[in-house]
Amino acid sequence: MLRLAAFAVTSALAAAAAGPLPPLTPLPLDRLLATPDRLTIAMADTGNRQLDREYRLECEPTGGDHPQAAGACARLEQLSREGKDPFAPVSKRQVCTMQHGGPATARITGSWNGHRVDATFRRTNGCEISRWDDLEPLLPSGRS
Repeated sequence: MLRLAAFAVTSALAAAAAGPLPPLTPLPLDRLLATPDRLTIAMADTGNRQLDREYRLECEPTGGDHPQAAGACARLEQLSREGKDPFAPVSKRQVCTMQHGGPATARITGSWNGHRVDATFRRTNGCEISRWDDLEPLLPSGRS
């Protein structure tokens, strides 16, 4: 016990002789309270059985079973830096071309940048096709 006390005193003196430690930098409160970036992407009717399933995506750190997780996280981060909401629906005021991109659907749920996400994507007109394509590789298209 005496040796332990002597060790503690010696350690304290050595630390004091080395000089004061730099102050710890606190993490920002919003980062401490932030919800992790976790998304679930459920795809259906893509015409590719390998894509018609549910994917999990986590960012910072990158993880989940999304086939292109790093690219998907990078795309979301890029859209965020540009001030865009990648999950916003097409405006009802938007004029869209009447073209059909197929029956594929995707539903994305979870959280991103501290916000709850519940968005549905379809390829039913030019605006929706563009919205879908803008999120590639988050929404896998099966194109090479």
